[in-house]
Amino acid sequence: MAKKEKVHMQHRALKNGITYAVLILISLIWLLPFVCIVLQSFRSFELEFGGMVDYLLPKTFSLDSYKWLFSSESKFFRWYGNTLIIASFISIGQTCMVLMVSYTLSRMRFKLRTLWMRVCLILGMFPGFLTMICLYFLLKQVGLTQDGAIPGLILIGVASSGMGYYVCKGFMDTIPKTLDEAARIDGASRARIFFTQIVPLAKPIIIYTALTAFMAPWCDYIFASYIAFGSSDNYNVAVALYRWVKTNDYQGYFTRFCAGGVLIAVPITILFMCLQKYYVEGVTGGAVKG
Repeated sequence: MAKKEKVHMQHRALKNGITYAVLILISLIWLLPFVCIVLQSFRSFELEFGGMVDYLLPKTFSLDSYKWLFSSESKFFRWYGNTLIIASFISIGQTCMVLMVSYTLSRMRFKLRTLWMRVCLILGMFPGFLTMICLYFLLKQVGLTQDGAIPGLILIGVASSGMGYYVCKGFMDTIPKTLDEAARIDGASRARIFFTQIVPLAKPIIIYTALTAFMAPWCDYIFASYIAFGSSDNYNVAVALYRWVKTNDYQGYFTRFCAGGVLIAVPITILFMCLQKYYVEGVTGGAVKG
C-alpha cells in the first residue's frame, strides 16, 4: 500500500513538473515581445541607429527616447492626456450604466424583461466595428469628429454600455434578496437600497467593470482613427503613435515608439497589480449565475 502511494506521489510530482515547465515556457514566449520593447526603448538613438536593428540588448543604454517624449518637440503627453480623459470618463460612465441596468434586471420583474435580455445577448454577438461608418456620419452631423473627437469618443463609449450587463448581473444575483426585502419593510426606497446596500457589497464587480471599461478606450485604435483623423491635437495615444511613425521616418523613430509603448503600459499594469484581488473576485462571482 505504501509502495503504491509512493508511486502515485511520484507520478503526481512528474505531472506537476511537466505542467509547470509548459506554463513557464508559455509565459516566456508571452513576455518576450514586452521585454524586447522595453530593451529597445533604452537604446540611444543618438549613439546608435534609432530604427529597428537585428540585436536585442542595446549597445548603449540611454534615456534619450524618454527625454525626447518629455520635450516640447513631442506632443506625446498631450495625446497621453487625451487618452486618460477619454478612458476615465468612459470608465465612470460605463460603470454607472452597467450597475444600474444590472440591478434593475437582477431585482425587478417587468414586462419584456426576458425579451430585452435576449435582444441584448443577440446584439452583443455582432462586432462593434460593423457600426463604425454609421456612427462616424452621425457624429459628424453634430460636430463630434476631428476637433470634437474627444467628447465624441466618450459619447460612443458610454452609449448603450448597459447592454454589457451579463457579468455584473450574475454577481448581483449572488447577493441575497432578503437584504432588499428587509430594507423595503423598513421603508427604504430602491435608490437607497442600491446605494447603501448593493453598491458596498458589489465592490469587486464595480472594480472589474471599471477596469474593463478603462482598458478598451485606452488601447483603442480602429474607431479612434476614424473619429479624430486630420486633427493631431485630438488623437489618442494609439492613433498618435501610429500616425507619428507612419508620417515620419519609422526607421529613425522606433526607439521613441517603444518608449511611448512602455509609458502606455504603466497605468494599466499598476491598476491590475493593485486591484487584482477585486478583479478576480468580480469575475468569479459574476460567473456563478447567468
